Amino acid sequence: MKFYKKPGSGMAWHVIGVLTAMILIFGLIVSFIGYRCIVSAFEKEYTSVTYHMADSATLYVNGDHIDEYLAGSETEEYKSTKQQLDTCCQKLNVSLIYVIKVDESDYNSFVSVFNSVNNSVDNTDYTEWEMGYERDTTNLEYKQIYQKLYAQSIEYGTLFRMNPPEGQHKHITTLVPVKDSKGKVSAILCVQRPISEMENAVKPYFIYILVGALVMMIVLSGLAATFLKRSIIDPLETVSKEATRFADEKSKGEPLGAVSRYDVICNLTNSIDSMESDMVKYIDDVTRFTAEEERISAELSIAANIQKDSLPDVFPAFPDRSEFDIYAIMDPAMDVGGDFYNFFLIDDDHLALVIADVSGKGIPGCLTMMATNILINSKAEQGVSPAEVFKFVNRSLYEHNSAEMFITAWMGILEISTGKLVASNAGHEYPTICRKDGCFEILKDKHALVLGGIGDVNYKDYEIQLNKGDKLFVYTDGLPEATDSDMKMFGMERTLEALNKYRDKSPQGILEGVKDSVDTFVGEARQFDDLTMLCIEIK
Repeated sequence: MKFYKKPGSGMAWHVIGVLTAMILIFGLIVSFIGYRCIVSAFEKEYTSVTYHMADSATLYVNGDHIDEYLAGSETEEYKSTKQQLDTCCQKLNVSLIYVIKVDESDYNSFVSVFNSVNNSVDNTDYTEWEMGYERDTTNLEYKQIYQKLYAQSIEYGTLFRMNPPEGQHKHITTLVPVKDSKGKVSAILCVQRPISEMENAVKPYFIYILVGALVMMIVLSGLAATFLKRSIIDPLETVSKEATRFADEKSKGEPLGAVSRYDVICNLTNSIDSMESDMVKYIDDVTRFTAEEERISAELSIAANIQKDSLPDVFPAFPDRSEFDIYAIMDPAMDVGGDFYNFFLIDDDHLALVIADVSGKGIPGCLTMMATNILINSKAEQGVSPAEVFKFVNRSLYEHNSAEMFITAWMGILEISTGKLVASNAGHEYPTICRKDGCFEILKDKHALVLGGIGDVNYKDYEIQLNKGDKLFVYTDGLPEATDSDMKMFGMERTLEALNKYRDKSPQGILEGVKDSVDTFVGEARQFDDLTMLCIEIK
């Protein structure tokens, strides 16, 4: 007759099942927390970026003339402002930019002043409102934000529409006040931006963390089973065998020593407590690091796409114009950079050329770059000189430069029919020029102060006569300051050598040749600064 029942595997599987459930719960909790963290980070970033977009757009709206517009006075200023807002809507890659005047008696309705639509951003079908179009306030949230904006108790308002009306996609709407010259709110400017990129980035992250938690649960469950067998089941089987042997033989056996069920249970308890602490710390670390990495990756991806879309990158840029050939490249040191170039026709006979370098890099530099590019573009289209463009841009940047960034820039406006180029330099690198059958030489023009540094600066224009066969090359400091592994700079001497080596090629061939020369010189060394170049040839 046996007095002790040998422990079976039921107890082990019961304990393993409890541990597995605990690990699964921890995994689900961590997955949920991680998911909420990444969503919160995206919402914060979307809110900040969209606010800056909206705040920048208010620069184009004259708050003193809102009532005149609504009275039916569609002036040239109104048309210019409408065109500028349409351009912002396209270049900022947002669905809607609209300006409304809200009924301040009850905030239950509003009248449309400006309305710009970009259905291509999110495959929507919004219809542009005409000026004077009246509409009821959509919901209580908008009404509350209207009241606070008109009372100036908040700087801006933001709404995430995760369940929009039928026919619309999920989006964020940021509302900012438009003020008149007396500081009173005369209207509200709204920017609506799709959040599909945020959703596309969040879903893979949640799957990754959930799969990771399940894999970790399987691994830890296997380790726990091994631990239980060695720490509990095997000792209990030893005790059971010894008890059975003693019951059968009635003789003293070998001492069991430290084998005791109380010691085993105590050690098991301590081990589980230690395992849980280590596991929670490990999961917290993985969650934090993964969330940060995903957030940064998503930010840079969004910023890089926005930056790329804001610059002309299709060549030939003007296939129907045979008077000139132009080419430009930008190679950022980080995923996004502070350098930028631009070129655009102001009218049929005037071509604007711009190259600039923002003092910062990454997301801040990218935002400053985009704001500066938009300001230069919109002001140049008014037909003013480069010096007047820089004066306007400098003042606008200085008034909204809490980050204390500055920009070096060079701008020229080419009169295509005559070859006369009117240019201005705001602390930027010297341009270089190559006359027909000649060599590239540095053109030491006069520098003025950088943009955004001091509020009131008078910039000066100068003229260059470009004839057929002449080439003009402008660049940022990332070219001469490119550094090899021995910390030697590429320098202007090598820059001129590279330019003259390829001077007989087209602008594209020249830029590609210079880039190859820089890459050969730098070798495996890390790129520390953005590299941007632009070249134009008169045909």
